[in-house]
Amino acid sequence: MSSSRPQKLQERGQSLFGQTSNTLPSLSTISTSKLEDSLRNAYKQNYKVEILMKGLESRFSDDLSNFKAIDSLLQDVYTTLQRNHKRAERALKLQVPQTKSMLEDSMDTLSELAETLPTTQTQISDIRGAYDSGRAKAHSLVSDLTWLNTEFYERWRTIIFTPSSPVSWRWKVYMRSVFVVSFVICSWLFWIAVTGAYRAHRHRLVWGEKLMS
Repeated sequence: MSSSRPQKLQERGQSLFGQTSNTLPSLSTISTSKLEDSLRNAYKQNYKVEILMKGLESRFSDDLSNFKAIDSLLQDVYTTLQRNHKRAERALKLQVPQTKSMLEDSMDTLSELAETLPTTQTQISDIRGAYDSGRAKAHSLVSDLTWLNTEFYERWRTIIFTPSSPVSWRWKVYMRSVFVVSFVICSWLFWIAVTGAYRAHRHRLVWGEKLMS
């Protein structure tokens, strides 16, 4: 009994060893394929992560450059604002009092001008009257010079036949009266001459007939 048990145990052990030796290759094959799959998946994930990291890195570099540009712009704006603030303070300290004093001087000048304005208007009206009278005198002098430079026949014809001659009405009446008297005398003399010639012609005809007879 005691010898049969160890034999049975030995047989069972051999059978179990055989079974385990048969199952070890299948387990190693399964674990290798799973390891390859896991490595492949890990590589893919690492590749995706690497691509994502590169994209994030480029985006981060772009954002960093944009931030630097914005920061430089802000620095320039801040510097400009400080400069303008200093100029404004300087203007408030220097130019505002000067402008105020200039405005006060201008107000004083305007007050003086308002006081002297009526006198100035009177002087201007006097100057305008003197200018108008001088202009009228100059116009009359030019007309007189033009009239004096005109020939005698033109002046005589203008006085007698036109109302625009620059002479007095008495001189016009005198010249027109002289013209009328001269015209009447000339007409009368012409009539006498014509009648005398006609009579002489008739008398010549009468003496001719007498001589012919």
